[in-house]
Amino acid sequence: MTPVFKQPVSVLVVIHTPQLDVLLMERAQGDTLWQSVTGSREGDESLADTARREVAEETGIQVPADALTDWRLSNRFAIMQRWRGRYAPGVTHNTEHVFSLCVPAIAPVRLAPDEHTAALWLPWRDAAEMVFSWTNRDAIRLVAHELSAA
Repeated sequence: MTPVFKQPVSVLVVIHTPQLDVLLMERAQGDTLWQSVTGSREGDESLADTARREVAEETGIQVPADALTDWRLSNRFAIMQRWRGRYAPGVTHNTEHVFSLCVPAIAPVRLAPDEHTAALWLPWRDAAEMVFSWTNRDAIRLVAHELSAA
């Protein structure tokens, strides 16, 4: 049987309210890593479809594709060593595409227990300080800055 590897193409979705409270979830690996929705593209799905699928899988929130904002921003970064086994041999970097989703208000979410153990909503500045990845921090700041300016 041929192993199935993750694609080194992913999405990051900042879920927020109009008041810019941001949803964060704690990764299930037990090392207190907080993040927004993230996930790898599967097959030849569009990036928007990847974002919609990941939001549904990780939070239970179902949205149409036009509910997402595609910031047309991608970040390339080294895949953490402990996660490289999920990718084909020799793959060391991932390209992550930034999206956001505005929900009407803070609401409970349905977590995927194999991926996340806790969720919380924080004001965007606090959320940006709490996430473990620089791409997530910068995405939260971008969304807050652009939406505050609008």
